Amino acid sequence: MEKSMERKIRRSYSDKIFDVVNLLVMIVLLFVFVWPLWFVVIASVSDPHEVWRGNVVMFPQGFTLNSYKELVKYTSIWTGYANTIFYTVVGTLVNLIMTVCAAYPLSRKDFVPRRFFLWMFMFTMYFGGGLIPSYLVVSSLGLIDTRWAMIIPGAISVYNILITRTYFMNSIPSELQEAATLDGANSLQYLLKIVLPLSKPIIAVIGLYYAVGHWNDFYTALIYVYDKNLMPLQSFLRDMLMSTKLSLSNLTGMDAETVARKMELAQTLKYSAIIVSTVPVLCIYPFIQKYFVKGVMIVSVKG
Repeated sequence: MEKSMERKIRRSYSDKIFDVVNLLVMIVLLFVFVWPLWFVVIASVSDPHEVWRGNVVMFPQGFTLNSYKELVKYTSIWTGYANTIFYTVVGTLVNLIMTVCAAYPLSRKDFVPRRFFLWMFMFTMYFGGGLIPSYLVVSSLGLIDTRWAMIIPGAISVYNILITRTYFMNSIPSELQEAATLDGANSLQYLLKIVLPLSKPIIAVIGLYYAVGHWNDFYTALIYVYDKNLMPLQSFLRDMLMSTKLSLSNLTGMDAETVARKMELAQTLKYSAIIVSTVPVLCIYPFIQKYFVKGVMIVSVKG
């Protein structure tokens, strides 16, 4: 009896030690991941002189919105916003349609060549043609310097197809298909009226993946798009920061105070650009959080 009591006490002490260590580790990780994001926010609204001197650590110093006012002066940024919204909305819709149309047949046991097409899809995950062949294909399709160059080349992700296929196979009972067939529903009606309404979690997950990818994409525009009116937001922000560096390299004829002020403003301008480009995506997440968490959990457990 006494030995069992001692074991319980030892276990309780070890559990407490583990909880304390675990809490300390989590606090350290929280600080490591959250502080850089918090620093970007406070630096974007702080006095550029204080940021330049390194006085901004945990709280904003000398609250000002001058960097945002300077950012708004770049009228081309609104063109980039409009283009990025178009690429994100239309591109995500195309991605979801293509992914569902590919994953649904692959999840059907009565689709005889599903293994062949599955291996064909997976082959592309490990072997690719490279940049030059991809450019030649896009060029031969007449997509160079068009909006569709930002959408069609990346219209589908094999990884997301596999995730969606796994969800369809493990979360949609086959009895529903039999019941729908007895009620006279064909395959398209079964997909649209039964499968998709039950697949909101996985659609939210892959939809968020696709949307974030389109929002942050500047590399595709760097390769296929030359018209400034078709550039996404990220490309405009990149060009703006580069032009700011170039303008800072040509400061001849200015007094020392003006030069220092411009250099300090350019420093905070980078933080403002980060906020402007990330806040819209962060605002979307709360609306689909419940579906996102559920979809991730289902895929991780059953996939």
